[in-house]
Amino acid sequence: MAIIAPSMLSANFLRLEEEIEMINKSEADWFHLDVMDGRFVPNITFGMPIIAQMKKKASKTFDVHLMIVEPERYVEDFAKAGADILTVHYEASTHLHRTIQMIKANGMKAGVALNPHTPVSVLTDIIGDLDLVLVMSVNPGFGGQKFIEQTLHKVRSLKRMIAENEAKTLIEIDGGVTLDNAHTLIKDGADALVAGNTVFGAPDPTDMIKRLKAVTK
Repeated sequence: MAIIAPSMLSANFLRLEEEIEMINKSEADWFHLDVMDGRFVPNITFGMPIIAQMKKKASKTFDVHLMIVEPERYVEDFAKAGADILTVHYEASTHLHRTIQMIKANGMKAGVALNPHTPVSVLTDIIGDLDLVLVMSVNPGFGGQKFIEQTLHKVRSLKRMIAENEAKTLIEIDGGVTLDNAHTLIKDGADALVAGNTVFGAPDPTDMIKRLKAVTK
C-alpha cells in the first residue's frame, strides 16, 4: 500500500488548523510541504515560520520539498522548523552530495527531486545515499497540472537503478496524481504519492485519501 502525502499547497489556508487536523485523523501518512522561492520556480509559497507553526498541530511526517535556489543555505533552518524529510532539486544543487550529507547531519532523511526533463541516470553515483527520489510528473511551480505520461518510464528505470545498487531509496511521485493513475504508478515502482487538488478538491478529502490508499494496495 502506498504512502499518501497530501500536498498542503492545495489546502485552504484560511482553515489551515482544521485542514491539518483532517490529515492527522485520516489514513494519510505524510504532510507534503512545497517551499517555492519565486526564482527556481515562478511562484512563492511559504517558508520556515509557517512550517514551524504547522508542526505544532501536526502528528505525521513532514515531507518538505524545496523548490528553491541554493537549498544548502537553509538546511539547518528547515531542520529546526520541523522537517523530517528534506528534498532538494538536482537542478538547483551544484554540490549535491555535500548537500545530501548536510541534510543527514541535521537529523533528516534526504531526498532529491528531478524535473520532468531530467533523466534518472544523473543519480547513478548517489542513489545509495538517498532516502527518497521525488519524480516530478508535472512542471514544478503550480498545482492542478496534467500528469506527464513519460513519468511511468522514469519510475520503471529508477526502480531498476535502485535494485541494481541494492539501495533502499523510496520513489515519490509529485504532480497530477489521481485515482485513475495511482494504481499504475505503484505497480510500476512508486512508493509514495503526493496528492494536492485530488485530495483537497474532493467533496470529502478524508474519503479521497482512503480511496487512494485502497487503489494502491
